Amino acid sequence: MHVSGKTIIVTGAGRGIGRGIALKLAREGANVVIAEMNESDGQSVAKEIADESGRALFLKVDITDRVQVDLMVDKVVSEFDVIDGLVNNAGWDKIENFIDSEEATWEKVLAINLLGPIRCCQAVLKHMIPRKHGKIVNIGSDAGRVGSSGEAVYSAAKGGVISFTKTLAREIARYQINVNCICPGPSDTPLFAEIIGDNPKIGEALVKSIPLRRLGKPEDIANAIMFLISNEAQFVTGQTLSVSGGLTMV
Repeated sequence: MHVSGKTIIVTGAGRGIGRGIALKLAREGANVVIAEMNESDGQSVAKEIADESGRALFLKVDITDRVQVDLMVDKVVSEFDVIDGLVNNAGWDKIENFIDSEEATWEKVLAINLLGPIRCCQAVLKHMIPRKHGKIVNIGSDAGRVGSSGEAVYSAAKGGVISFTKTLAREIARYQINVNCICPGPSDTPLFAEIIGDNPKIGEALVKSIPLRRLGKPEDIANAIMFLISNEAQFVTGQTLSVSGGLTMV
């Protein structure tokens, strides 16, 4: 895949799927910007990449804050001159019945999972459009395609990401910029472990429902990202790809 020398921002790259994406891109020769709120996690991934002779820049950023997002983009342009790609990976969820949920939770879920990617897209596009070049991959979720019990607002947010991806792809196709969406299924990540807590039966039930009989791994998502962010995907835009072991086939 042709990403060598390209500068790609990955939000939420400090652990889990984001870390897997950052490491994969770096190993393929990309300059990786680790946009992460947790400084310890972000610095750790940057060190992993540096130890493998890759190039990484850690930037502490809260994607719910427009000022921080704009400053992040300015710093990336100052460091690398260009932004070739953006992977909107940062996300957060809380499993609970909708009737028991509170507005503060809804606002946090929407701020991180929907408005965060929207902010990041607009910020990087101001640099991509004049160059008529760039790739954006938004991380959705199969919850946004088919729904998921206990994740009503999260599903709504990810459904919004999918629709936003399609519309944005149409609007900016004239600038030769590609926008696509990856929808992971249940994946073996620290966030997943936090969500299921002390109830391993949830994980076991999910594995049984997946035709390939395992949870996704960060590298499964990273491999799909690699294609969509690379030059090989020049004629692919506005698409949604589920990477879920066959859990959903839509």
